[in-house]
Amino acid sequence: MGRSGNALTRRALLAGTPLAAVRGAGSFFRIGKVKRRQCLLDPAGKPVFSLAMNHIDSAALRLTAAWQEEFGGDLRRWLRGVRRDLEAWGFNAVGWVQEYVVINDQHHRHSRSFTPEEYGWLEFPYFHLLPFIESHGWEIETRLPKVDSPGFAEWCDYVARDQCPRFRDDPSLIGYFYSDVPAWVQAGPAGAWRGTLFDARELESETGRRELLRLAGHYYRTLHAAIRRHDPNHLIFGDRLNANTRLPEEVVKAALPYVDVLSFQCFSPPAQIHDTLGRWAGFSNKPVLLADAAHWSNAGPEGWPPKQDRAHDPALYAKTLEGLLDLPYCVGYHLCGAYLKNNARRYGFRDAHNRVEPYVEAMAKANRRAAARFAREAG
Repeated sequence: MGRSGNALTRRALLAGTPLAAVRGAGSFFRIGKVKRRQCLLDPAGKPVFSLAMNHIDSAALRLTAAWQEEFGGDLRRWLRGVRRDLEAWGFNAVGWVQEYVVINDQHHRHSRSFTPEEYGWLEFPYFHLLPFIESHGWEIETRLPKVDSPGFAEWCDYVARDQCPRFRDDPSLIGYFYSDVPAWVQAGPAGAWRGTLFDARELESETGRRELLRLAGHYYRTLHAAIRRHDPNHLIFGDRLNANTRLPEEVVKAALPYVDVLSFQCFSPPAQIHDTLGRWAGFSNKPVLLADAAHWSNAGPEGWPPKQDRAHDPALYAKTLEGLLDLPYCVGYHLCGAYLKNNARRYGFRDAHNRVEPYVEAMAKANRRAAARFAREAG
């Protein structure tokens, strides 16, 4: 999923080549089956395993001289450096770019998403989050909406109408995400005041389970319809469901007609990640994506935010990749970054002085081994 076919298509579009000349059956990412694998196919029809970096934000560099000295304060120049790094480190896509920037008792805030122009400067395949709902399990500031109300549907149509027409013809966009670990039946302690999208006590009855299936179905149908009114071209990856907490089957079942891939966050040992994604793939008969995960060699005290700086564990990363490649219905692994270490997340591939962390080369080798294995098995 590197720059070759994708960047050529982008350059053709920018040069004014008629869209019909670059579109055709293979002009956007899609899901296909190659040999025994379900996988992503790039715009040229090449099978790819998505190795993506999540959480990419330049703000930490502005705390040091590096932003001016190395990039002249130029975001476009920095993004081109990001692309060169990602390619050198064996990544082939950008996942969810928003980064934790403030975590305190008043705010749990992420940076903004990239604009279409910023993705264009990056010149790299990417995923984009559509901000339909602030239902994240870690969110502490926003009231949850009534997702089967006309008001929610009106908002969703606005989000899609505002954003999707600007992305609909971009062959570098792989697909759309929604919320991160939505609070369907479980909320974090700090967000207890706002409750959940559905009362977990109702799951004790058949009537309650049917109601959750109806409510979740309405939600996923609403978001799908809003996107498809404005973008018929790109894949839908939906919510990044939390596989580490209670996840009712009714929510997953409701999503199935309205997503192309089931996406999961799963911070577990490699063998458990393998078994968990395997279980949901078997349940759904859908491709699955590990959309957010990481392992650390020095995690320190449990809890979030981190109490000390962390370092990725390349051995566990490699083991997780191997396990996912054993699953013929897994389409990728998106690493819970970050590109730059900041004061909130406290780990990243580069620090605030733009220095590469010691573990990065081992992570890059794991990516290259995974890509080579995938090429042998799907080529």
